[in-house]
Amino acid sequence: MKKLITIIFVGLIAVSNAQKKQEVAYFASGCFWCVEAIFESVDGVSEAVSGYAGGNTKNPTYRKIGTGTTGHAETVAVYYNPKKVSFKTLVKVFFGSHDPTTVNGQHPDYGTQYRSIAFYSNPEEKKIIEDYIKILNTQFYDNKIATEVTKMKKFYEAEDYHQNYERLNPNNPYVKNVSIPRLNRFKRKFPELLKDNH
Repeated sequence: MKKLITIIFVGLIAVSNAQKKQEVAYFASGCFWCVEAIFESVDGVSEAVSGYAGGNTKNPTYRKIGTGTTGHAETVAVYYNPKKVSFKTLVKVFFGSHDPTTVNGQHPDYGTQYRSIAFYSNPEEKKIIEDYIKILNTQFYDNKIATEVTKMKKFYEAEDYHQNYERLNPNNPYVKNVSIPRLNRFKRKFPELLKDNH
């Protein structure tokens, strides 16, 4: 019995250490069903969690943020192993998987709750985002990037039924007509970043 308890304890420590090695990044770029699926296809990302951030309203709900009055945007928390994928690469994924020149939305979803936001948690992340925007504005978009660069203050996890929505609801009309095509476009654009099972 003592040996079993020791094994369980060691196992819990291993899980705890694995979690400590994870870092988290936050991005908003339209419907979080789409964004979650895109980031979860990236090698080095263990999980993407749908939620709300960028506003001042406490404890926002899907219904409340849908009014566009809470200040929050549909946001995804991306849990990743920095030894496998860098924050800089995640920023590349973010900008490469939506149109960052669109103000307040991604087709067919429009409103402040669907705006493009790259969140940072420290000065290093902010610089990586801003440097990438400079490159995009200079080389591709002629200073038309509409993405907000915002410090992460508080992330609110969305309701359970929003988590892994695309994977669990493949026959949903929105998923079939919007989410999956957007995911497939990303996969064709960045095949070198995908997990082996994608």
